[in-house]
Amino acid sequence: MGLNYYQIKKNILKARKLVIRSTNIAGSGHPGGSFSMAEILGCLFGKHLRFDPANPQWEDRDRLVLSKGHAAPGLFSNMSVAGYFPESELETLRKFGSKLQGHPDLKCPGVEFCGGSLGTGLSYSVGIALAAKLDSKDHHVYTIIGDGESDEGQIWEAAMTAAKYKVDNLTAFLDRNFIQQDSYTERIMPLDERLEGDDLSEMWKDASRWKTGDKWRSFGWNVIEINGHRVEQIDAAITKAKATKGMPTIIISRTVKGKSIEHMEDNPQWHGKAPDSDVIPVILDELDSQFMIAPSIIAGDMNNLENEVKRCVSGRADYIHLDVMDGKFVPNKTFDHNKIKELRSLTVIPFDSHLMITEPERHIKDYIAAGSDIITVHAEVTDENSFGEIHDLLKQHQVGVGLAINPDTDLPSWSYDFLSSLDQLIVMSVVPGKSGQAFIESTHAKMVKINSVLKQHNFSGYIEADGGINLENIGSVFADGARVFVGGGAIVGQDNLPLAVKAFREEVLKSRRRLLLEKAQKSGGTDLVKKWIGLHVVGKKQERIKQIAMEAGFL
Repeated sequence: MGLNYYQIKKNILKARKLVIRSTNIAGSGHPGGSFSMAEILGCLFGKHLRFDPANPQWEDRDRLVLSKGHAAPGLFSNMSVAGYFPESELETLRKFGSKLQGHPDLKCPGVEFCGGSLGTGLSYSVGIALAAKLDSKDHHVYTIIGDGESDEGQIWEAAMTAAKYKVDNLTAFLDRNFIQQDSYTERIMPLDERLEGDDLSEMWKDASRWKTGDKWRSFGWNVIEINGHRVEQIDAAITKAKATKGMPTIIISRTVKGKSIEHMEDNPQWHGKAPDSDVIPVILDELDSQFMIAPSIIAGDMNNLENEVKRCVSGRADYIHLDVMDGKFVPNKTFDHNKIKELRSLTVIPFDSHLMITEPERHIKDYIAAGSDIITVHAEVTDENSFGEIHDLLKQHQVGVGLAINPDTDLPSWSYDFLSSLDQLIVMSVVPGKSGQAFIESTHAKMVKINSVLKQHNFSGYIEADGGINLENIGSVFADGARVFVGGGAIVGQDNLPLAVKAFREEVLKSRRRLLLEKAQKSGGTDLVKKWIGLHVVGKKQERIKQIAMEAGFL
């Protein structure tokens, strides 16, 4: 089975929106810690956790214990997305008599642990994991603990107990977001090294300062350290944890509190505070504006694609774009599924296989077997029947489904029936198969028009812009509606690939900030623009956003 990457991403987005709406209606709650663990819960519910919403007490279910119980909105939103109860029920969060209280409560079917006092969830998890072993049950126990919660001595008593009894059916996640209720964790009770200033990037990016893993290893645990917002890393870590025998596993997930909302990110104020109603439309637009950068490795050394993949990994690309050309659909020829299979072992980063080939339905199984996480075929060589066959096969194997259209191709009417379940639409902005082409300017209007059609047909995937994307046009292409950007010569063709990816992100971020300011202006005029700017108190964000607002005439 594939990574199920795009479906997990969609579920994470939906869950984050539910957290915002429910905490706003409640007037209280904890969005920051709910967002830092969003990808962890998305991966568990979207792929690894065995559960049955129709039978919450199913004996062979896996158990999920949220020890950092104040992040209950994050748990409840994922349970709703998974089918335990309707989304509308989240409107009762924290209301008297509701089964959705401020902390997890057993009165809510599907909740495994009453979370209130911090520090107790791991002990409880050790108990149910040990009970499962004594009863010869093969279900797995997953526990999410907080780093502020790790100040509690009971956490470390439970850690010793789990190691002593070798409960290898227990996997704990440490949501390592560096913030607890009062301040930054490294100022209160450091797990890594003491933080002297306000720059959390010192801790997040400098692995030489990470000491937490050593602590857990000394207690006899298998330790895996990951970026807790990378779906593929979480997936790989869970798989490794389940395969580890004779000891419990902790996955130290380095995360960002409030992830995906700039003014909440790394901001202790949002440990436990609900967003105001007037900014909700802007926040929801920001959530819909998450974007990804996908380098195209054929723009590099075709004789050493292995090295190009490694460069993309070191550059922190979101996924890798693989242009497959057969010399028939396009004049050139690159590689096929055999090469993708060779490259697959180098990284867990998602592979986006763009098949510029004829009769793709004949070869689709080969590209699934090679390890593609997303497969895109062209509308020019498919019809309703052949694409339907491809669509169903990819969904069956949990591989993302993509459709591509050339510059002179309109979105075919037959595709409308697939749009609500389509994961990716590639809008080509150059003629495929020829390198070094400039972006076709008419693509701007085409993408805006297509985006309107997609919204009418409940498209929840991503528009990918492919061809001639560079620092000069990426911001305007983002404004057109694209959310994935393929970079060939402008990224892979550069000597410093990490710097090129970073520059792409910065340009998109500028465009996104401007669009959000425009949303604030339309929703609440200058007063809301000022309020929105004022929310951004961490680092230099506020002054940069204010400058954009002034340049755009919003102030």
